[in-house]
Amino acid sequence: MVDPYALGWIICSFITIVALYNLVFYRKNSSETTSQSTSENVTTATGECRSFNPDGDVDIVIVGAGVAGSALAYTLGKDGRRVLVIERDLSEPDRIVGELLQPGGYLKLIELGLEDCVEKIDAQQVFGYALFKDGKHTRLSYPLEKFHSDIAGRSFHNGRFIQRMREKAASLPNVRLEQGTVTSLLEDQGTIKGVQYKTKDAQELSACAPLTIVCDGCFSNLRRTLCNPKVEVPSCFVGLVLENCELPCANHGHVILGDPSPVLFYPISSTEIRCLVDVPGQKVPSISNGEMAKYLKTVVAPQVPPELHDAFIAAVDKGNIRTMPNRSMPADPYPTPGALLMGDAFNMRHPLTGGGMTVALSDIVVLRNLLKPLRDLNDAPSLCRYLESFYTLRKPVASTINTLAGALYKVFCASPDPARKEMRQACFDYLSLGGLFSEGPVSLLSGLNPRPLSLVLHFFAVAIYGVGRLLLPFPSPKRIWSGARLIASASGIILPIIKAEGVRQMFFPATVPAYYRTPPAA
Repeated sequence: MVDPYALGWIICSFITIVALYNLVFYRKNSSETTSQSTSENVTTATGECRSFNPDGDVDIVIVGAGVAGSALAYTLGKDGRRVLVIERDLSEPDRIVGELLQPGGYLKLIELGLEDCVEKIDAQQVFGYALFKDGKHTRLSYPLEKFHSDIAGRSFHNGRFIQRMREKAASLPNVRLEQGTVTSLLEDQGTIKGVQYKTKDAQELSACAPLTIVCDGCFSNLRRTLCNPKVEVPSCFVGLVLENCELPCANHGHVILGDPSPVLFYPISSTEIRCLVDVPGQKVPSISNGEMAKYLKTVVAPQVPPELHDAFIAAVDKGNIRTMPNRSMPADPYPTPGALLMGDAFNMRHPLTGGGMTVALSDIVVLRNLLKPLRDLNDAPSLCRYLESFYTLRKPVASTINTLAGALYKVFCASPDPARKEMRQACFDYLSLGGLFSEGPVSLLSGLNPRPLSLVLHFFAVAIYGVGRLLLPFPSPKRIWSGARLIASASGIILPIIKAEGVRQMFFPATVPAYYRTPPAA
C-alpha cells in the first residue's frame, strides 16, 4: 500500500519542479509577434464607411454570428453599445459539434442573461459522464450539490441554440444583424478601422467602428492578420444521429475508450442521440464508396454498448453520415489597435471534452467587464494596450479547459506503447475510485473549477497512481523502469500543451504587467 502522505509530497515536489522548469524556458514574445502581422486580408481604408445607424456611428463591428458573435452582440448591446453584426449566412446552421454546454458554460450564460436561449429548443439536461472501457463502465457526476437544481450541462441542436441567440441579440434596438461576407479588414496606419464586406446582393460595402471584433469561427480567413495561427488537426469526427434508443445512463454524456480512439454519445433532443466517432489523422474513410459504412460496422460497432448497438447500425444504414476536422490552436494574438479576436477564430481545443462554448462565453464575460467602464472607444492605441489584459484574465478558464482537452484526448486514444496503455488504464481506474478522485477532474472538465494547478496535480496523480500499481507488490528493476517510462510519457503529453498555453500566464498571471492595466482616461 502506497503511503498517501509520501505520495502527496512526491506530487507537490514534482509539480514545483515542472513549474520552475517551464518558467525558466518561458519566452515572452508579444512585442515580437506584433511586428509579424501579415497584410493578408487587410485593405487600406479609403473614402467613407457606411453605417447602419443614420443618427450616429457604430461603436463595435462583430464579424460572425455564431455562438461567440451572437452572445457578444447581445451582451455589448445590452450595455448600450451600438453594434453591427455581419454574418455570412443567417439561416440555421447545421453542425455536428457545439452541441454540449458544460455546467460552467451554463453559469456564464446565466451571467450574460442568455439562459432562456436553451429553452424551447428541446435541450436536454446533462448531469455528468459515463466512461466505458473493455466492458466496464463508471459514472462520473458533475459536483452540483452547491448549486440551484436548474444548474447542469445542456445538450441540444447547435443550430437551434444559435438561432435563439441571434433572435435575442436582434431584439435590441441598437443591435443589427446583416447577412454579408467580410472580405477584409480596413486598416489605416496600423489601426483597424472596420471591415469591407459583400452583401447577399453582391454589393460591396464598408463598415467602420472604433472596435472590430472578429468571431468568424474555426475556418476564419481574417485571423492571420490578428494572431499567429498554429492550427493542428489531430483527428476528425464522424457524426451520426441515433433514434429510438436510450442511453445506458440517462442524461449523461458517454465516452467509450475505443480502439483506435474515443467514441462519444450524448442526447441532442428528447428523441435523438448524437454519436461522434473520432478517427485519428486528417483523412477519413470515403463515404461515397462505402468504406466509411464498412469501417463503422466492423471497427466501431463491436465496441458500442449493447443498448446502442442496433440503433448505431440503423443510423449507419440510414446514410446521413457527416464528418468534420477537429482543430486545435493555442491563443497567440498580435495586439492590434482597433481589433480583437474571439471564439474559435482565436483559440481552439480538441472537442472531446465539449469545452469550446464554455471558453467562448467566459471570454465574453471578461471582455464585457473590461469594456463596461469605458465611454469612448475611439482612442485605439490606448484601448489596445488596455485590452492586452484580456489575454491574461481569460487564462484560468481557457488554459484549464484547453489543457485538459488536449491531454485527455491523448490519454484516451489507444496506443501500442506500454507506458501509454498503462496511463490509459490508470486514468480509467483513478476516475472509477469516485469521491475526490473523480470529483476533482470532473469539476475541471465542467468549467466549475477552472484552476490550472489543480489540473496538473490531478494529471500527475493519475500517473503516480499508475506507477504505484506497477511497483506493487515488489518494485523490481523492470517495474521501476516501466514506472519511469509512464511518468515520462505523462510529462510528454501535458508539458508541451502547457508550454503552448504559456506557463507564466497560466500559473503566474499576477506577474504579467498587462494584468494590472487600468481603463484609459475617458
